Amino acid sequence: MSDYDTVLYEIDGNLATVTLNRPESLNGITGTLNREVHECLREVAVDERVRVVIFTGAGRAFCPGADLRASTSGEPQEPNKKEYFHITTLLHEMPKITIAAINGACAGAGLGWACACDLRYASERAMFNSAFLGVGISGDMGGPWLLPRIVGATKARELFFMSQKFSAEDAEGMGLVLKTFPDETFRDDVREIAERLSKSAPLAIGEMKRNFINAENMPLREYIELETERHMRTGSSNDSREAMRAFMEKREPKFEGR
Repeated sequence: MSDYDTVLYEIDGNLATVTLNRPESLNGITGTLNREVHECLREVAVDERVRVVIFTGAGRAFCPGADLRASTSGEPQEPNKKEYFHITTLLHEMPKITIAAINGACAGAGLGWACACDLRYASERAMFNSAFLGVGISGDMGGPWLLPRIVGATKARELFFMSQKFSAEDAEGMGLVLKTFPDETFRDDVREIAERLSKSAPLAIGEMKRNFINAENMPLREYIELETERHMRTGSSNDSREAMRAFMEKREPKFEGR
């Protein structure tokens, strides 16, 4: 467990859990939280033990975006730096599988962070909102880049321009989240999925993640060349040979990351 004031970071085996930890403010974002999330994700991105990351919130909310009370209180606040807005980039591009466990309110920058993750699951009581137009700003954390790739361009525009709340059931229906779970079992349900994924070969996870990132921005012919190189490299790894042996011997493979 790492030492942050507004973030809990825990590693269990090959699974890391990053928890926004300002439950008294529904995990509203401050300059301090932005800095600590950025520092924490940079730490987890290079931790060779970690294959899967659960990104979630403490208490009854995921993240409603900026803590407006804190920002308008007149009390001194830690300033945001431009680099902190690349929390989205870290969640989207780190060579781990990132899972947004959306346990409650998810809006504004919190919605952007959820969209940046590879997989999204929601508690049945979660509520969503783009929220930015409601406070007269254009938005941050990459929502207009990420959301159209998930739900389609027109639907993404509607969600941002209308700025209306929608439910976990709606989110599942439009493909924003993969599945909703009962609130009482939500964390256990998501952890079960994450633990299953964390048993995968780490080299293959990292290279597969890079495939998806490159595929977003490369012409097909160039992408195929890169994909083939990675396919051949992982196919000749010790982990791949171990996976083949384990399959033939009908046992769980033991991966070493090489």
